[in-house]
Amino acid sequence: MRMRTLPLLMLPAVLLGACTQTPAEVERAQVREAGVQEKLAKELAGLVPGKPETCISQFPQKQSSGYGATILYRVNSGLVYRSDTAGGCEGIGRGDILVTRTPSGQLCRGDIAQTFDQASRFPTGSCSFGEFVPYRKP
Repeated sequence: MRMRTLPLLMLPAVLLGACTQTPAEVERAQVREAGVQEKLAKELAGLVPGKPETCISQFPQKQSSGYGATILYRVNSGLVYRSDTAGGCEGIGRGDILVTRTPSGQLCRGDIAQTFDQASRFPTGSCSFGEFVPYRKP
């Protein structure tokens, strides 16, 4: 009886060990994140952050781009909105499509967006928006 329960007790430890990252995986993730942050800094270079807003209008159409868990909405060359999401929409940085559904015509903090693969149209993730910080040319 005791020999049967011992392997069952070890199962959680074995599964937990299988989920940990190796040092090489951690290093690759850190390098990837540093690259994402560098690209984000380049996109916002020369722009000054303003007071965060709870909602922004969906119209006129804005170009969205993803940088890790951050989504940028470019209104024009002098105005970009930044929303740091709760994560899950990182696919738009790789070319996935960002889909939002809102009856009000506004994107608001807490609204949920989904990402879809461009080719297959299968969902790849979802995230909720944070506040929208306007970045403007000084």
